[in-house]
Amino acid sequence: MNDPLVEAEVVRFCAELIRIDTTNRGGGDGAERPAAEYVAARLAEAGLEPVILESAPGRANVVARIAGTEPHRPALLVHGHLDVVPADPADWRVPPTSGEVVDGVLWGRGAVDMKNTDAMILALVRSWARQGRRPRRDVVLAFTADEEDTAAYGAQFLVDRHAGLFEGCTEAIGESGGYAVHTGRSRVYPVGAAERGTAWLRLTARGRAGHGSRANPDNAVAKLAAAVTRIAGHEWPVRLIPTVRACLAGLTGRRADELAEADAAGLSAALGAAGVLVASTLRNSANPTMLEAGDKVNVVPGIAIGYVDGRVLPGHLAEFEATLDTLTGPDVTWEYVHSEVPLEAPLASPTVADMAAALRAEDPAARVVPYCMAGGTDAKQFARLGIAGYGFAPLGLPAGYDYHAMFHGVDERVPVEALSFGVRVLDRFLTGRFAT
Repeated sequence: MNDPLVEAEVVRFCAELIRIDTTNRGGGDGAERPAAEYVAARLAEAGLEPVILESAPGRANVVARIAGTEPHRPALLVHGHLDVVPADPADWRVPPTSGEVVDGVLWGRGAVDMKNTDAMILALVRSWARQGRRPRRDVVLAFTADEEDTAAYGAQFLVDRHAGLFEGCTEAIGESGGYAVHTGRSRVYPVGAAERGTAWLRLTARGRAGHGSRANPDNAVAKLAAAVTRIAGHEWPVRLIPTVRACLAGLTGRRADELAEADAAGLSAALGAAGVLVASTLRNSANPTMLEAGDKVNVVPGIAIGYVDGRVLPGHLAEFEATLDTLTGPDVTWEYVHSEVPLEAPLASPTVADMAAALRAEDPAARVVPYCMAGGTDAKQFARLGIAGYGFAPLGLPAGYDYHAMFHGVDERVPVEALSFGVRVLDRFLTGRFAT
């Protein structure tokens, strides 16, 4: 793309968004409205007509539509979230809301998850306006609240209350995909085509309350601790879903139909840096995360509660639930606190082919593979409208950069050049300019 302003704007927009505190502490404690107003203003300057949709005081989303040059094509949703997870400044080398650029690297909470992508979208749309260009398909832009919690104030609210804004959208692109993973002599770019389902659980153990000095075989804390220990120690069986099988095949050079589940874990471990693309998605998982019991050391409580973050592969929910029944046993009950379905989008899609072509146009050495995300995104909400979601937020990352450690991590940061690469790839993908 021939626009000298776009690279400066993507860095400025990302830095300014980082400086707007949109921390989501969960349970309704968040405030995306200032960032939503910032985004809407930048879009309006590009000639669009964005709408700000507030689901609760301070919890705001932005939606805008761009008419494509080929209106017969189905529309494409491009979405990014405005909220970020908490960050303790005491732990950071650079303050997490500074948006400071140091030696060509932009620092701050949201630099990767995902104010960087929000900024790339804004910079690209404004570049199109300056040059009089448009995407091929109608593009609906959605900047959402609450992705870092349950999406109740964000994408879920939009789907439930404003579904008409997404009319004609059959596919979507969102976070976590299209970034470079260095594997020695090659660069792999994963494109998200699946997501494990969310299964946040509450475990409850009940027993007989009593004095801590007396024998108590009906101890709720002991029951809960035993169940949590079983869950933490359980080795879930490998289950190769089509996306993970295709990813392993692309990374190993083997035929997908030749890959055995018994060999998958070993193959993943042998992949080096690329192993992270499959290691967490070979199985269902359940990680204990919180415990609650009692209020005095000398009192045996009558109830003990624990929480588990479960993740479920597409097609394997029944196995997950049956296993939890076994692991919790007769003395502990479990229930969902929050759940979202797993997703798997078609791999043989022209849209996936276009993503690969756009990446290779900017990096001819790119090896593009599909992959399954270990966690979840707003794609789960938009899937309720029949929209197939893909993870595609491209970044041209240098060797040694630990992309996955940046998500929710300390010292989150992104190279400036990675943002410029991402804008160029998105431009090629959305406009069909694949030739170098």
